[in-house]
Amino acid sequence: MSRTGAAYNTSMHGLHLPRGLYAIVDSPERAADAIEGGAAVVQLRMKRVDASTVLDCARAVAALCKGRAVFIVNDRSDIARLSNADGVHLGQDDLPVQAAREIIGAGKLVGVSTHTDDEIDAALAVGADYLGFGPVFATASKEAAPPPQGLEALARAVARARGVPVVAIGGITSATVREVAATGARCAAAIAELARDPLAARRFAEAFR
Repeated sequence: MSRTGAAYNTSMHGLHLPRGLYAIVDSPERAADAIEGGAAVVQLRMKRVDASTVLDCARAVAALCKGRAVFIVNDRSDIARLSNADGVHLGQDDLPVQAAREIIGAGKLVGVSTHTDDEIDAALAVGADYLGFGPVFATASKEAAPPPQGLEALARAVARARGVPVVAIGGITSATVREVAATGARCAAAIAELARDPLAARRFAEAFR
């Protein structure tokens, strides 16, 4: 995709999140596969890896995404800034949204993971640019994940977000991604299936067309 149209229109905080596959990857190689498959967003998520390695990978992924996909760094606002990423994604135990904005600078996206109505409302109140919501289905990609929320809860989260984009996450596969897209979620996140099958990115991207 090119950086034109609705995906890259500016808002009060900068970029908008495009519709489609939100690929969560742990290496430039997997990022390249996801982008080739049509990912709209690529998030670099590297747990228990030293910061210098994460920064090197982030810079490599930023170069791959340029002009083709929005690039988000998980957790690390400092690395998002140093790699010139398009934004950062925060968990409930990470920095507050405003603190992350002060680090990454103006015109960048800040997303927040949510699992409950209260967390959705809190993220909206502090001006999150998009919400992650889940897990929609059972997942092994995150330790100590909350119970699955299901598609009905995802649809309610989309309504509660009042136009702020929602990224569905957790256990989504090629077999369920069309149902996820039908809820109005802006994106469907994928981790495990992309790791197993690089061609899965195309199936996810097609579900949003």
